[in-house]
Amino acid sequence: MSTIKQSVGRQSSKVYRRRRFLVGLGLLAVLVILFLIIVQPGASKGDADAPKSPAAAGANSAAPTDTATTIPETATAVAGAACDPSAVEVAAVTDATNYAADALPQLSLSLNNIGTTDCVINAGNARQVFTVMSGTDVYWTSTDCQTNPIDAQVTLKPGVVMPLAAAITWDRTRSTVDTCAAEARTAVPAGGASYYLHVTVDGIEAADPALMILN
Repeated sequence: MSTIKQSVGRQSSKVYRRRRFLVGLGLLAVLVILFLIIVQPGASKGDADAPKSPAAAGANSAAPTDTATTIPETATAVAGAACDPSAVEVAAVTDATNYAADALPQLSLSLNNIGTTDCVINAGNARQVFTVMSGTDVYWTSTDCQTNPIDAQVTLKPGVVMPLAAAITWDRTRSTVDTCAAEARTAVPAGGASYYLHVTVDGIEAADPALMILN
């Protein structure tokens, strides 16, 4: 007896939609895996987002007016032969000779290598001393209330005058180690009184003091 075979027709649209859904889901899973491999979530963003250190935050702190400044930033700290004191000329420098009653003297210095070869000297403010005198009386000294002194080994080239990076302001008062607060100091006599700025750097003293007349 023969068997009658039933012809197979087209499958329903639900079957096709299910197959397309499964294929799309598989592709999406592959894309997600590739994305995770490439992006690597949680990786460090580098130093750009790192917080600044406290030392960097305080880099712009102002220095006290009694603190002698260092030799200019152009001076390079290098190893080499120490300067012979006889080959270094230190000069006391002021911004004027006569000062009006409301003018504050600006004190500075310069170094000059009068030798024939490069040499190295400690020109940091730890080795600078500014002294204001009248006759034999000492009225003001930069080291009385100096804070955070530093050493700075710098190279002096023959014949090149090296000035300070910034001048020191003298507030026309008498200083002592016990009167570092401004209100504790007394004004020095003025009205045409003469004062002299004496300077030493690394133990080398300026040959001549600088005259200041306070009106």
